[in-house]
Amino acid sequence: MSEIDPIELSRALIRRPSITPADAGALGVLEDTLNALGFSCTRLRFEDIDNLYARFGTGAPHFCFAGHTDVVPPGNEARWSSAPFDAEVKDGFLWGRGAADMKSAIAAFASAASSAIKKGAVTGSLSFMITGDEEGQAINGTRKILGWLQEQEIEIDHCLVGEPSNPDVMGDMIKVGRRGSINSWLTVTGKQGHVAYPHRADNPIPALLRKLLHLSETPLDDGYERFQPSSLQITDIHIGNPAHNIIPEQATARFNIRFNPTWTGATIEAWLRTQLIASALSSAHDTNLKQSCRVKHFLPRI
Repeated sequence: MSEIDPIELSRALIRRPSITPADAGALGVLEDTLNALGFSCTRLRFEDIDNLYARFGTGAPHFCFAGHTDVVPPGNEARWSSAPFDAEVKDGFLWGRGAADMKSAIAAFASAASSAIKKGAVTGSLSFMITGDEEGQAINGTRKILGWLQEQEIEIDHCLVGEPSNPDVMGDMIKVGRRGSINSWLTVTGKQGHVAYPHRADNPIPALLRKLLHLSETPLDDGYERFQPSSLQITDIHIGNPAHNIIPEQATARFNIRFNPTWTGATIEAWLRTQLIASALSSAHDTNLKQSCRVKHFLPRI
């Protein structure tokens, strides 16, 4: 059995445009690789998401490699120096969507597994827990695989997650936990009207911008042991106004909060609502507008 070349496997995975929830054959590439190493592979499909669990051996200790093959959209491909799914190697770097997060890590997992198996160094068992739903809603991936493992009475002794976590140089950080994540949608409702008669309308856009600025500039904390400070990042502003001469009735924004163990989902939500009330009270005009905040917890603190 020959050992796996992590660069070539990375390139094969990157060439599959597995933008959540599409798999585009990425899991198949990994499954074929692991089958050849002697792993027993099980495809687990939950709703529209494909996942893969593979195991070599049955004994303890059970060491699990965990990760995901799905990637975020590449954005404007014309602005890429190399096409996002060509997996080009140039100037000593591998370029492509998923090269960092985290198809190369999966390839490194497989390469390490092949080396250990070839040397006869696997005394217990190895497994791969790979989801296609990490960059999306994250509800039909790892969490449901863990539920399936529990039903099968399969216990994991150690687990290594291959997310890129090195801020400066390779190997300078190994994280011991995972931050929580909350997606929120903030909607401000005003009154539609013609731009020529603004006194007859109530524009929700300035109020939304003031609230977003207040939220983004208000620190959540100073950090936590082994975790950086919690962070709120605005990810989208949506007006949907087709007319250039109409003040819209509604304005909506989406933002994400990555929070450390200082917080729980419930306390983050309470903080959000407190800050939004404070923002409304700071402007007499904003108190006349209707605001609503919809919070979705999709990644609990571990």
